[in-house]
Amino acid sequence: MTQNAPFEIFLVATPGLEAPLCAEAQEAGFSDAQVIPGGVVMRGGWPQVWRANLVLRGATRILARIGEFRAFHLAQLDKRATKFDWAAVLRKDVPVRVEVTCKRSKIYHAGAATQRIEGALKAAGIPLAEDAALVIKTRIDDNLVTFSVDTSGQSLHKRGHKEAVNKAPMRETMAAMFLRECGFTGDEPVLDPMCGSGTFVIEAAEIAAGLYPGRTRSFAFEQLASFDAQVWADMKAKAQARVPGVLFHGSDRDAGAVRMSQANADRAGVADWTRFQMAPISDITPPDGPAGLIMVNPPYGARIGNKKPLFGLYGSLGTVLKERFKGWRVGIVTSDSGLAKATALPFLPPSQPIAHGGLKVRLFQTKPL
Repeated sequence: MTQNAPFEIFLVATPGLEAPLCAEAQEAGFSDAQVIPGGVVMRGGWPQVWRANLVLRGATRILARIGEFRAFHLAQLDKRATKFDWAAVLRKDVPVRVEVTCKRSKIYHAGAATQRIEGALKAAGIPLAEDAALVIKTRIDDNLVTFSVDTSGQSLHKRGHKEAVNKAPMRETMAAMFLRECGFTGDEPVLDPMCGSGTFVIEAAEIAAGLYPGRTRSFAFEQLASFDAQVWADMKAKAQARVPGVLFHGSDRDAGAVRMSQANADRAGVADWTRFQMAPISDITPPDGPAGLIMVNPPYGARIGNKKPLFGLYGSLGTVLKERFKGWRVGIVTSDSGLAKATALPFLPPSQPIAHGGLKVRLFQTKPL
């Protein structure tokens, strides 16, 4: 593979959020992006892989499809994997590990297939390690062997600046896609009245400020033979940061959550544009300035067991929003449509189910109240 020869790039999505991720990719200039099961596919070279990791807010990880061939038995897999040009992608001083899945293929034993591919890598002088950060994902599907390299490393929701999280936090990748689904573009205020560790508020502020989500972290692709540190540095320097015209607000009845949110906003470099305060739902009021978006991920009761108190909480939230937040739109993420109904808010039809922490959640949103 040469530096700029195009290949398939696969953006892994949170199940149920493939469509907004595709829209984000197209908006970011990846014009051929299209939805397929499990994510979004597009074509490009290594610089496009680096840029996708740097700028896309909704992808969980980014895989580069580095090659494929047919194999109907292990000896054939062995021979073709040994002939594969591993040195074009991998370095001889960086260990890798191999993951294999087999579906509908004559090669059905993933363990035996893994051994053959590891043998081919060793023959090419590529070191192996069980705890290697660099992963070669091999899919054998209908006798087609596809090699992909996980170019992200740690999941992309780990932006690199959030240390403090509370229980069952909303992942940054999901928060960004829910904001997008609610029509948020960065030019209106956002308020999260149950802000937890501040994810919605911080993501909104970053979007408004034009900050790249991957600006402060490292990626697995930096350990590949194809990596060009100068091109990467130039790419990061191209960020068009700006001062948002509005502020982004979070409140929580828990003082620890407020401190956590402030610390996370500080590390993310958005503290100047975010405001967090300790307040129960009954005390929230609209901040000065234009109407915007209320974005909230209230407790669902899945881990609490007893949902009865939650109906009162959702009811109070709905009452406060209807009475005080005229002109604001509302987005609520919950696993329970009964709880959403308890708000008595005029919701549009909910989103399709989205996987979140072993549950299926939906986004319920309103037009301006």
